[in-house]
Amino acid sequence: MKVIFFLLTGLFFINSDVVVAQELSANTSRRISEGTIYYDIFFTTGNNAAAQVEKNSGGTQTVSLKGYMSRVDIANQQFLQSTIIDAKAGNIKLLKTLGGQQYLIELNRENWDELNSKYENAKIVFGEEFKNIAGFNCQKAVVTFKDGTSSAVFFTKELIAEHRDFEYAFKSIPGLVMENETAVGNKKVTYSVSKISFNIVPTSKFELPKSGYRVMTYEESKQINNRGN
Repeated sequence: MKVIFFLLTGLFFINSDVVVAQELSANTSRRISEGTIYYDIFFTTGNNAAAQVEKNSGGTQTVSLKGYMSRVDIANQQFLQSTIIDAKAGNIKLLKTLGGQQYLIELNRENWDELNSKYENAKIVFGEEFKNIAGFNCQKAVVTFKDGTSSAVFFTKELIAEHRDFEYAFKSIPGLVMENETAVGNKKVTYSVSKISFNIVPTSKFELPKSGYRVMTYEESKQINNRGN
């Protein structure tokens, strides 16, 4: 049976062991150096008022931030993926559970940039639409990537992550992206923040499992992808 790897990115740091948000001034964003951001993922079928929203049909995404470390966990009924990023060292680890198999894929900064190359030099058009998401005032923008695909986002200028590798696609947005929507076939997939916790994140959150995973390099994972296509 061929295994196809989906190298997903989150379609989303100043060391501190205390409170996460630090307000710099009345006119700037609060920098998040530690905390947890919770997203619901859902699909929408149709483009009119009768469009059906399949709440949580896409699972959930959880982003944990601590200093120079970030961890993105995406979970649904089919798979579980965790991306652990050490922004200071430039090391990225992908933990994937798919079809009963567990994999640990090791990437360096060059691999990570290659994996996310479609998001470089994205064009941003800011809109005049605003809405409240999880208690934060958010502005709409449309981000168009160099392959022609685009994503409609709502972002808040009230918050911004200290380091932004976990939201690589939107790193040029002047604030934290609270919601993003992308077309997938005849559906739209939406990531929307449900809440943000500013509690301390334990260091153990970023530790790797000691066993149970097949370890491979980024190049090895690409070779398996190519054989599966």
